[in-house]
Amino acid sequence: MAVTGSQKSRLRLIVIQALVFSLFATLFVRLYYLQVVGGESYQAQAADQSVRDIVVQPQRGLIVDDQGRPLVANRTSWVISLDRNLLDKLTQRQRTELLRRVSVVVGEKPEGIEASLVTCGHEGSIRGTCWNGSPYQPVPIATDVTKDVALRILEQPEDYPGVLAQQQNVRAYPRPFGINLAHVLGYLSPITEEEFDAAKDADDQSLNGASSVGRAGVEKQYDEWLRGLPGYRRVAVDSMGRVVGDDSTIESTPGDTLVTSIDARVQSVVEKALADRIKIQRATVDPVTGRRFAADSGAAVVLEAKTGRVIAMASQPTYDPGVWVGGISTKELDRLYSAKAGTPLLSRATQGQFAPGSTWKPFMTAGALTNGFSMDTTLPCSSGFQVGNRVFRNHESAAYGNIGFAKALEVSCNTFFYQIGYRFWQRYGTDEADVNAKDPLVEEAQKFGFGSRTGIDMPGEAPGRIADRKWKRAYYESMKDYYCGIAGKAQDGATSDFIYQFSREFCVDGYAYRAGDAANFSIGQGDTIVTPLQLARAYGAIANGGTLYAPSIAKALVSPSGEVLRRFAPRKNGRVDVPKRYLDYIDRALQGVTRVGTMAWKMGGFPLDDVTVRAKTGSAEVYGKQSTGWVASYSKDYVVVMMMSQAGTGSGSVGEGVRKIWESLYGIDGERVRPDRAAIPGTVPPTNLPNFLEDGSIMPPVKDKK
Repeated sequence: MAVTGSQKSRLRLIVIQALVFSLFATLFVRLYYLQVVGGESYQAQAADQSVRDIVVQPQRGLIVDDQGRPLVANRTSWVISLDRNLLDKLTQRQRTELLRRVSVVVGEKPEGIEASLVTCGHEGSIRGTCWNGSPYQPVPIATDVTKDVALRILEQPEDYPGVLAQQQNVRAYPRPFGINLAHVLGYLSPITEEEFDAAKDADDQSLNGASSVGRAGVEKQYDEWLRGLPGYRRVAVDSMGRVVGDDSTIESTPGDTLVTSIDARVQSVVEKALADRIKIQRATVDPVTGRRFAADSGAAVVLEAKTGRVIAMASQPTYDPGVWVGGISTKELDRLYSAKAGTPLLSRATQGQFAPGSTWKPFMTAGALTNGFSMDTTLPCSSGFQVGNRVFRNHESAAYGNIGFAKALEVSCNTFFYQIGYRFWQRYGTDEADVNAKDPLVEEAQKFGFGSRTGIDMPGEAPGRIADRKWKRAYYESMKDYYCGIAGKAQDGATSDFIYQFSREFCVDGYAYRAGDAANFSIGQGDTIVTPLQLARAYGAIANGGTLYAPSIAKALVSPSGEVLRRFAPRKNGRVDVPKRYLDYIDRALQGVTRVGTMAWKMGGFPLDDVTVRAKTGSAEVYGKQSTGWVASYSKDYVVVMMMSQAGTGSGSVGEGVRKIWESLYGIDGERVRPDRAAIPGTVPPTNLPNFLEDGSIMPPVKDKK
């Protein structure tokens, strides 16, 4: 039977209805799955896409001195930032015009601002300029702008779309007593890409792409304590990435306070004494060269003799630590590294390395007394001592006849110690090529910690150098190709006679440790170099009876609520293996230096009977330069070391500065010790920590009751 047209139409309608029903059934099943079965999962994903975290930087912890005086604090600063999400909504023409307008206001170039908006790691990013933070975080482009600039942007938002003016915390330097202390405190700079990636890999929640981290000094050493924990402000954004409201806030946690052993009052005296002596020496004519002293750098260190704690430490030339706040300019950074400016960023106290000169002699005395010489030994202090074909001269060719170790230290007789070094060389070291030959004087220097870092709680400390046989062989191996290259061809106009002759001799047997090397070593000359901190620590060991301490700056870490989280006890590095009778002998000899010896002319009228100061002066000669002056001194309580490069004799260059420091430490008024000395903060190191009150204020330590 044939199918009619109406039947065909009805059949098509049934098929279409079935298809439509199937589609609706499929949609219903899918909708049920999305809303019921997978609803929670998709809801969470949707919420995650609509909420973004903005970092709230924590307030960095304070750094205070032992009396609670702030050395580094925080202040509010106006910061101009750009919201990239809003900038991206502008046309290219509008964006260019806005950046031009902003650059005029903040004093930056438009291309510099544009570079700072690029996320680090993306194409076109510039190391050190790009943005490490969240793409939803406003990008700071100018820090520490004036209030007028901030108000201009705040009052004319229609002219500055996407431009924010906000107040943020930055480092401040209260400078109690006018101190600088830059090399001890250190500075901050933005986190690098590598550091940020490492923090993410280690799941370090205290760092983020917008963090600033410590780069030097105690800011770097105790960075993880000082930095605190960031907070987060969660904001809701629409599908275009525009912020439509706040979702929630996690408050940031301020960093902990670092209590140091520095005393700002003493630090002020030390810095001024060092700066004044440099100024005076630069105006003084060097009798040797006939020109004024260069006095190009210097350092001073004050330690507690019985603990190794650093009371004060200064270095010249120095710099203003505030130059790093808000980002340092390329011009200023170049100056800090400039040799012409004296490399201000270098801490001469911990990183400067200089020949110690005659301040070395007490340690050579200890080495001689513990290796065969006696306290009754006498040797001629002649004007010169011949070693091979060279005559080693006494200072200003002075002669004192036959003397012992004590007198040799008092008058700083070079030829006396030349003979000590030469005799040990004759006994153990005549084989010039034997790098393992015994050398008691070298061994003694190592016992006192020279040639290795002191372990101070500051980064970047230099190790110094003991120029023994092994060092000389290693130096020869590293430099022989260079000097043999000079010696192997005819002398040209660019090579001086001295360099050419030296190169020829060095190429032949520069590895040999000769008698002259041993003689030079015995008086702190030649290639041996020390840092002022190393020398201060070694004199501290003489002062306290033989204990070598690791110098320390931190005393405690205190939470924002005032709870003491950690105390730092003095750290012993070991004992100096020198019998007490020899240390006592050296101690008595160094007392004579201030009473009748080379430091006596700078200590006239000082109450030595009440405050017994021991000292040793030194003048280190450096080829092609003026002498480096040293004074190393100590009492039963403190060690004071000051040095100055290219400044002449030790007592002549820094002697008066050292005396001023001693006067401040003991409250000396004229020729007497003030009876109220104990009431002067800093003349007696506090045994307790500063008092942290609930309102956030800090009070001086409470004195122990006797």
